[in-house]
Amino acid sequence: MLAELFQLPAQVGAVLLVVDLVIRVLALLTVPRGRLPTSGLAWLMAIFFLPVVGGLVYLVLGRARLPEERREHQARASERFARGAAELDELVVHDPEPEWLGGLSRLMGTLGASPLLRGGRVEVVLGIEDQIDHLARVVDGARETLHVAFYTLALDDTTRPVLDAVVRARRRGVQVRVLADHLGSLPYPGWEAARRALDEAGVDWRYSLPVQPLRGRYQRPDLRNHRKVVVVDHEVAVVGSMNLIDPGYEKRSNRRKGLRWQDVLVHLEGPAVAAVEAVFAADWRSEAGEPPPLADRPPAPRGDDLVQVVPSGPGLDRQSALRMTTALVSGAQRRVGITTPYFVPDESLLHAVTSAAMSGVEVELFTGEIADKAITTAAQRSYYEALLSAGVRIWLYPAPTVLHAKHITVDDDVVMLGSANMDIRSFELDLELSLVVRGDGPTAAVRDSEEGRREVSHLLTEEEWAARPRRHRVVEDLASLTSALQ
Repeated sequence: MLAELFQLPAQVGAVLLVVDLVIRVLALLTVPRGRLPTSGLAWLMAIFFLPVVGGLVYLVLGRARLPEERREHQARASERFARGAAELDELVVHDPEPEWLGGLSRLMGTLGASPLLRGGRVEVVLGIEDQIDHLARVVDGARETLHVAFYTLALDDTTRPVLDAVVRARRRGVQVRVLADHLGSLPYPGWEAARRALDEAGVDWRYSLPVQPLRGRYQRPDLRNHRKVVVVDHEVAVVGSMNLIDPGYEKRSNRRKGLRWQDVLVHLEGPAVAAVEAVFAADWRSEAGEPPPLADRPPAPRGDDLVQVVPSGPGLDRQSALRMTTALVSGAQRRVGITTPYFVPDESLLHAVTSAAMSGVEVELFTGEIADKAITTAAQRSYYEALLSAGVRIWLYPAPTVLHAKHITVDDDVVMLGSANMDIRSFELDLELSLVVRGDGPTAAVRDSEEGRREVSHLLTEEEWAARPRRHRVVEDLASLTSALQ
């Protein structure tokens, strides 16, 4: 018996060695499949350094794939876009100017976006007070249907006018449907207040992507619905980067620091509204089991803007947000303005941005001095050296404002606006919604906002960046590796 006890540690060690070897071999066979090289390499490094821990984390977070039922709903929305293009060919723009925009629209159509449609009217709304007032007016105009979806939804002093308008709509007989991302809303005190107000008014609301394993509702927990959508009577849509919450996000620490998020809201009328509502319908059906009623035909033309609605996320599988961003930058002939709180590109986007700058295109990145995600901010800064050396101008918007707007302007023709950041999370893990717009008015409005930011921002220089402490560089490089774990 005593001899057997002495042999036990050796036996345990042999078993652990076999387990370690099996985990490594399985990782080599499974991790890289269908994954970006940077992501695959990052996961392999994590598993090889910590096989058991890394392997367990990979089992929980390693597959950016939504449940099959939800993927089917997204596929039906894409099919609806395709049918609409065939049935309403007179609204589809096949050969837009500039010429590269036609290639982009065809690419996005292949990846599940709506066709590029004429007859849009796009208005860009800036400033939190104007944005809240605008949302409340739009909701108060609802007569039959109101569809609302936000990543973060809360009732507080800032958002009360909008939530009150939602309640009024329901009480006058409007069919109201509300989606709130489960993990995106649940942590905030204002969500509980919003939920009570919705319940008391009889509003039909659901969690988006709930993480409720005891109720049989579970998917990878960091796959989130990051879309922001309001659709009224099938005629008017509002999208953008703004969550429905106080711009300090109801946190004492943010209030002490004076932090306030700055966003962009986009008002849309015209035929493309039907495509926005089809995206909401797919999300609603995934949570409620039944789709909401949709209009038989899209709204009539309301303006001269060309609009393409681009949903993206793990329900589509083909990196449409990343391909869209890369194609927009590559199409620029004179200048590109990129505004985002998080710029963490993969190789293709980094090459597109630096190649544009080195070829003589004026490339500007507008981002904040501060952001709310320390690891993502550090990962972003790891790319500043490559961007600056290529000639990209980096404008740092001053604290305490958190620049949360997301848009890209290309020359003076095209603007992309929506909910998607330019990082791996938005490219791979989050459900997002973007608009690609060809129109003088909206492009000029966003260009004007860039000029306003330029006037108050700090222009980062190569010399200044090279002088930062070495310890910062180490943290940034490590953060860039962890950012690829998706």
